[in-house]
Amino acid sequence: MVFVNKYLLSSDDLKLNAPLFITWFQCVMTVGLCIALSFGSHLVPSLVHFPPAKIDLRLCRATLPLSIIFVCMISFNNLCLKYVGVSFYYVGRSLTTVFNVIFTYLLLGQTTSFQAILCCLVIIGGFFLGVDQEGAAGSLSLVGVVFGVAASASVALNAIFTKKVLPLVDNNVWRLTLYNNINASVLFLPMMVIFGEVGEVIHFPKLSSLVFWNMMLVSGLFGFAIGYVTGLQIQVTSPLTHNISGTAKACAQTVIACIYYTEIKPVLWWVSNVVVLLGSAGYTEVRRREMTVQQKVLEATRDSEKENEIKVNSAEEKRSVV
Repeated sequence: MVFVNKYLLSSDDLKLNAPLFITWFQCVMTVGLCIALSFGSHLVPSLVHFPPAKIDLRLCRATLPLSIIFVCMISFNNLCLKYVGVSFYYVGRSLTTVFNVIFTYLLLGQTTSFQAILCCLVIIGGFFLGVDQEGAAGSLSLVGVVFGVAASASVALNAIFTKKVLPLVDNNVWRLTLYNNINASVLFLPMMVIFGEVGEVIHFPKLSSLVFWNMMLVSGLFGFAIGYVTGLQIQVTSPLTHNISGTAKACAQTVIACIYYTEIKPVLWWVSNVVVLLGSAGYTEVRRREMTVQQKVLEATRDSEKENEIKVNSAEEKRSVV
């Protein structure tokens, strides 16, 4: 999806200067696919399993805070991608884990261990080294970096709010995808007007090009797929797991981008990527150990409560016999 969006935004063939329009189209296509699959589940229930596409205005309002964050996330992602290369996109958005720690404390009141904070400092160090090396190469876009930081914050918030909002739609990822994209499709309309993208699209010379619309359809399909996978992963794991796997994905994406675009990067540039990856891996391991300890403590507490309950029941039985 990142490569397709980059092609739409910055390729010599297309270069559509309307990132909000592209993301709006992806949201509209996701809504259309959800409705189509809903009808398909009625026509061929043995092949298609999809919840009814009923629109409840109450749920639209309830999911609106998440939708606003969702709109910010995909907008900042595409704006960052517009100004930076795919290879630097990983480092530009590498602060997601750091923001996850900050928002987890501010919104959920959960503190973070000293070891985890050290790992976050390593990630921040790798980020600034990457920015420095991108600047030394003459390809740094400060606007792109700002959008990348904003995207990192939005991704972290989106993961946290998705976990909180899922129970409102009976933990059904498809329903959340539908409501989220309905809200987003409406929210993007005034934004496109404000940022002047309506005129940009109308006067786009390739608007009638079959290649352009084929790429738009491909981006819409990828947007639909990644929206579902993201919600499903957060549902069955946690926001932390989602952010870490996203970091690993971005690392592979960087290598593929350098090979595909035949980019040659200096050693320190690659060191910045490795530092970010090691910091993220270290944070993952620290959190894994902490969660294992917490689970053992929880199990020990439950076992202790059961033993106390058994003792109390046994004492009551003895009294009743006496």
